[in-house]
Amino acid sequence: MQTNSEEYGSRDLVGYGFNPPNPEWPDGAKIAISLVLNYEEGSEHTVVNGDEVSETLASELGPGVTPHVNQRDVDMESLYEYGSRAGVWRILRLFQEKSVKCTAYAVGQALEMNPEVGQVLKEHGHEFASHGWRWIDRSKWTVEEEEANVRKTIRAIEKASGAPPKGWYYGMVGSKASPRSRALVAEVFREEGIPLEYWCDDYSDDLPYWIPMPGGQKDQGLLVIPYTDICSKNNQTLDTNDYKNATYQPFTTSDDFYTYLKDAFDELYREGSKGSPKMLSIGLHCRIVGRPARIAGLRKFIEYAQCKQGVWFARRDEIARHWKGKFPYHPK
Repeated sequence: MQTNSEEYGSRDLVGYGFNPPNPEWPDGAKIAISLVLNYEEGSEHTVVNGDEVSETLASELGPGVTPHVNQRDVDMESLYEYGSRAGVWRILRLFQEKSVKCTAYAVGQALEMNPEVGQVLKEHGHEFASHGWRWIDRSKWTVEEEEANVRKTIRAIEKASGAPPKGWYYGMVGSKASPRSRALVAEVFREEGIPLEYWCDDYSDDLPYWIPMPGGQKDQGLLVIPYTDICSKNNQTLDTNDYKNATYQPFTTSDDFYTYLKDAFDELYREGSKGSPKMLSIGLHCRIVGRPARIAGLRKFIEYAQCKQGVWFARRDEIARHWKGKFPYHPK
């Protein structure tokens, strides 16, 4: 497979400018809320998975954890296991209770290690998007290694959901990709005969936008649906993402998380009420927000948002489908 490290192209610092488009969300919604559940547990660094070091990120231990070399860190493993054993079910029960749907950024290996998670996600009508084969740094993989793992991820999601993923998200800290990754994933999808509907490794906007399909025909575009995630090498900057509980700037109480989400919602809802609706992405992790005290903040936010008129809780494939209908790709 031929890939080009420059496939990301030149930077766009302009975007939509002073007057962004009105997305005309369904039923005149003033805001679209994208709940994203990252399902990663079991795919993290551990010698059990053949790694040389143990995991150090995204747990109750917070930042500054020293990796164990060629040795298991059973404490860290058990913190991740909380997400797959207890946290994921608490979150999915909340979603079922409130009748909201999420997009699951599903790691292929994690799905295979706990098939019931895939079964319930499917039964409850949630979307499966890819979060790669494992939740590790992929930037040093060879082209052949990355290509093989993309295909393994597609197979795992097909097995769990009955269909291949429509969207892809690698991630930043802990699971970062290489500059070639977008082109490589797009090429594998073409070879598999699967449409790549959208890409989420982007943090640059509050609305989706089009880019030329990497390595594709000139008349094809790839829809980018921005996400909220870690924005610094040291895990110190987060937006509407529960991962902040595992960094230097934690949400100390459930009200901290709720208030931050509420403030983001209120500002975007105000913009939407003035004719410029936006999208609010909320990143969630089973081992983090799945803890009883933390999920209380998420529950408060969902209840708050559902009391407002004109709020669309949408899966990412629904957002992509809507955007393509309203704003089809036009090559420049």
